[in-house]
Amino acid sequence: MSTPVRRTALGALAALGAVAAHDLVQKKHAVLRNFPVVGHARYLVERLGPELRQYVVASNDEERPFSRDQRRFVYASAKMENAYVGFGTDNDVERTVGYPVVRHRTFPEQPMGVMPHDGDDVHLPGAKVLGGPRGRRYAFRPASLVNISGMSFGSLSGPALEAMNRGAHAVGAWHNTGEGGLSRHHQHGGDLVFQVGTAYFACRDDQGRFDLDALADLVAANPVVAIEIKLSQGAKPGLGGMLPGAKVNHEIAEARGIEVGQDCASPARHTAFHDVDSMLDLVERIADRTGLPVGIKSAVGDLHFWDELVAAMADGTRGVDFVTVDGGEGGTGAAPMLFSDSVAYPFRLAFSEVRRRFDEAGIADRVTFIGSGKLGIPENALVALALGVDLINVGREAMLAVGCIQAQKCHTDHCPTGVATQKVRYTRGLDPTDKSVRVANYVRSLRRDLSKVASAVGVPHPALITTDDLDVLEGDRRRTGLGELYGYAPGGGRLGDALTDDLRRLMADGGPRADGGPSRTEVTAPAG
Repeated sequence: MSTPVRRTALGALAALGAVAAHDLVQKKHAVLRNFPVVGHARYLVERLGPELRQYVVASNDEERPFSRDQRRFVYASAKMENAYVGFGTDNDVERTVGYPVVRHRTFPEQPMGVMPHDGDDVHLPGAKVLGGPRGRRYAFRPASLVNISGMSFGSLSGPALEAMNRGAHAVGAWHNTGEGGLSRHHQHGGDLVFQVGTAYFACRDDQGRFDLDALADLVAANPVVAIEIKLSQGAKPGLGGMLPGAKVNHEIAEARGIEVGQDCASPARHTAFHDVDSMLDLVERIADRTGLPVGIKSAVGDLHFWDELVAAMADGTRGVDFVTVDGGEGGTGAAPMLFSDSVAYPFRLAFSEVRRRFDEAGIADRVTFIGSGKLGIPENALVALALGVDLINVGREAMLAVGCIQAQKCHTDHCPTGVATQKVRYTRGLDPTDKSVRVANYVRSLRRDLSKVASAVGVPHPALITTDDLDVLEGDRRRTGLGELYGYAPGGGRLGDALTDDLRRLMADGGPRADGGPSRTEVTAPAG
């Protein structure tokens, strides 16, 4: 053995000996004291467990929050690769309870092409005019059925948000800012939905109170097309948030309207209103001042709130322009496990409870319904549309499109792909120009697949798919209609006749172009 090799070997043995000595005398970890050196393997496996399970241990349809098959769809779509699968489904259709199945038509009226990328250029506008029923000055029809959900700067990195904004612009989708204010990373061509959270970032006074003048000035200076008041979100409904001061750098402070290095708290509740009545007053004040459609976003727990909202809107004098329902399985924000696992209903139950109330009051056509919470997966989006969703918001799926590998380190500031961190060490690896193309590709692919399913059931637009077109299976033993399962009355969840006819005419004309343009088109639809 040569001298350099001998020295290296002796150095390695000495290092192992030092580790072993430390392990034997320390009292914090019993495993290391009983099994010096080799006990460290246990902690290494624990740390790498999520990555090992998703690539080595878990089956294609087992991993959560997103299975390998679901991630594969997003990744392949984002790269414009063939997302087809061969040799049949590997889902356990025979035993799964709650498995949705589409009742396709034998003779569809408008069959689409069968090649993997046929329909990539399909244009799918929103089913309704946002703000039209209430006569907002800047009411518009969304040019894209699929849009980017709210994810804040601070939670996500600047390059990730820039990629999403550029990608949204390329496909005519809008980009929700999240509650963390409006930063330079949001300003790369894409239209914005500005989210007003409980801390009123970017629209607050020196005491942290809501400031309508500040909101109006922000809207006038930026490409904001709608305003969303966030009541709660799927990741942590009823729970505020905290961004430690150590993470509040100059950029984040500027976007949020706070001091550098200051702990950044988001309270659990709003202070600008305290009940449904005062909330609707604020909605109308904001809409009158800005001219924009104004809506709310909420996870669903207390159903009395929705009863009160529907009752308050019934006479038509006041109302929200849109309702974004976030499922309890959603989660771009970090939260205690109890909140993440057990607070708020999952999307399908949550949305059906809300939509059914608007249907029963006869005012569903006055409101645009937006769904979020794992709806960027075609199967989930399809069920949501059949239940009565008008638009789909994608959050974590957009993160996957820009490179997220589901490492589940979002709350640690050590996201290895630079998506959910502010550390330059990681964000330097994320090229927003390249990733924006992937976001655009993913949105196009999702719209394409939804359009193909709509064609299979004989309608020109996915929003015209109804609960009559889907069954839910209890394994291979029983089927239940989607509407029956969720307690819909006949015709529940559907567009009214006037809106249906208008959407059919719009699609017969080829639909408005979305690629490379704004997220809104000229208002031509009836108020509803």
